[in-house]
Amino acid sequence: MPVTRAGTSLSTETPVSENVLSPERPAEEPLAGEVAVDPATGRPAGRAQALVLLLSSCLAVLGAVLLAPVLPRIEDAFAGTPGVEALTPIVLTAPALVIGLTAMVAGRIVDRVGRKRLLVSALVVYAFVGTAPLWLPSLELIVASRVLLGLTEAAIMTCCTTLLADYFHGATRERYFGLQVVFTTVAATVFFGVGGALGAADWRTPFWLYAVSLLLAAAAARFVWQPAPRAQAAARTEKLAPLPWRTLAMPVVVTLLGGLVFYVLIVELSFKLDDIGVESTATIGAASAIASLGTAVGGFLFGRLAKHGPVVTVPLAFGLSGVGLIGMGLASSLPLVIAFAVVTGFGNGLILPSLLTWALAPLTFEQRGRGTGVWTSAFFIGQFVCPLLVLALTGAFDSLGTAILVLGVVSVAAAVAVRLVRPTQSAEPALAGH
Repeated sequence: MPVTRAGTSLSTETPVSENVLSPERPAEEPLAGEVAVDPATGRPAGRAQALVLLLSSCLAVLGAVLLAPVLPRIEDAFAGTPGVEALTPIVLTAPALVIGLTAMVAGRIVDRVGRKRLLVSALVVYAFVGTAPLWLPSLELIVASRVLLGLTEAAIMTCCTTLLADYFHGATRERYFGLQVVFTTVAATVFFGVGGALGAADWRTPFWLYAVSLLLAAAAARFVWQPAPRAQAAARTEKLAPLPWRTLAMPVVVTLLGGLVFYVLIVELSFKLDDIGVESTATIGAASAIASLGTAVGGFLFGRLAKHGPVVTVPLAFGLSGVGLIGMGLASSLPLVIAFAVVTGFGNGLILPSLLTWALAPLTFEQRGRGTGVWTSAFFIGQFVCPLLVLALTGAFDSLGTAILVLGVVSVAAAVAVRLVRPTQSAEPALAGH
């Protein structure tokens, strides 16, 4: 049965005596309205916990975009390395691929050893492997360090998303899932500029920025708490409750496509602009920033649209992204490309939180880490496949515009298909075994 969203998010001053336990929630997850309560102190989760998790979520974006401006300089620095043309792009893409391949494993570890312990450890290791290229002497070793960075990012992303789902419920959870998109989108725009500025003097300089995770590790150790310790203790000694694959399979499959659609704008906008004759890097950068603004707005507004459920938000997200991509594919002038890029960005801002809410809705505390890991793997695998598929379609049709158009049509078709299926998962998980 769906849980009625009558409660509202309470402030951190909410008295423990006013905590309300939902009859459809395990006793290990006490709530104050739509906010979980720290079992050790009785204090509800609040902005401090959310801010640490939202900022930590940006680290995966840091790994993806920070080095983009200095890739040519890295290739020049290791010009004598065999296969340098193939190895250099891997410096940028390896972390995303590793996240896609290992987030499911990270999810299982999250459910076994605990959210906080893994998060703090991963944030510390992230700083060391992220800054390692500052002194590594070869391109092969740098690529190896990027693979290790991807492992830590898989753990960080899985922990942060799982803890947001643990701490917040109902409309409050949906609002923070939307803000996760806002934070990561803004961070991507900032990191791209910072990476270019830091790399102007030396291509190694941007790697210093990875040390920021040490500050986040200290903040996580201070403000993040492990929810439901009794359930966690049981998880260590008992067999983990199986995932509800019958209900999880569809959102995960759709998420594979969602990751692909989400990444088309990020990867292909600059190429599309170049395709219509726009060569100014300043113009391309401005267009990308405007498109990112659309994504941030979509993520921000998700909290208001989420009350309609995935039956509305998922088709709306894919529909908007699809229409935008179709328009981008057909557009032949700069204003039209930017306009349709904004539409695509708005849809992208809805895609991630819509799919995440749909996938995590039926999961209990003991299943949530693994479920988040599966979802994260699907989303990042879709992102990794995106440029390869666009390249194949561009070769098949001899046109980048047509390739983008085809993916737009696929996105619209996905919107129609999901609408016909009418996903109706409850906004809150039911008891294990139901």
